[in-house]
Amino acid sequence: MTKLVILDRDGVINQDSDNYIKSVDEWVPLPGSIDAIGRLYRAGYTVVVATNQSGIGRGLFDLDDLEAMHAKLSDLLIEQGAELGGIFYCPHTPEDHCHCRKPAPGLIDAIANEFGISLNRVPLIGDSLRDLQAGLSNHCVPILVRTGKGATTEKKLPSQPEIELQQAAVFDDLDQAVDHILAHPGHRNSP
Repeated sequence: MTKLVILDRDGVINQDSDNYIKSVDEWVPLPGSIDAIGRLYRAGYTVVVATNQSGIGRGLFDLDDLEAMHAKLSDLLIEQGAELGGIFYCPHTPEDHCHCRKPAPGLIDAIANEFGISLNRVPLIGDSLRDLQAGLSNHCVPILVRTGKGATTEKKLPSQPEIELQQAAVFDDLDQAVDHILAHPGHRNSP
């Protein structure tokens, strides 16, 4: 049985910027995030990333830059004896009206298809409403972290029409969210 956790990238794993993370030098992991992913991996979880990267569509950086950022992430995880199960990204701008840009379900659908499993009850950790809304399309368990845009997002949760978002678990950072997941192993996927 595959145990899966889905993470947003900017603001969850690494520092975020309103000016976009455009280069490997700007990609800086948040304290404890790499270790947290390593702990999930060592506990038998497959960790995947689902990230909007509209900076590509806006011409702020290119695929080589994105691949360099993800190589840096992979290298840091290898040092922890861990690896990601995959990175799923949307390169489009909001004006493209694509199916993959969160909160649209395309990235989450692609993860379900790639692994051939239901994502029902799979933890999805993000720092924005669009992350959590995308996860709800596949009945993921929404988990909000206060890093990145999360503290601002937390204030919006009570006004959301989706009851699952109003009741989302909220943690200070990815490290605390992982503590919760590891302490509550009921978040399991069925094949």
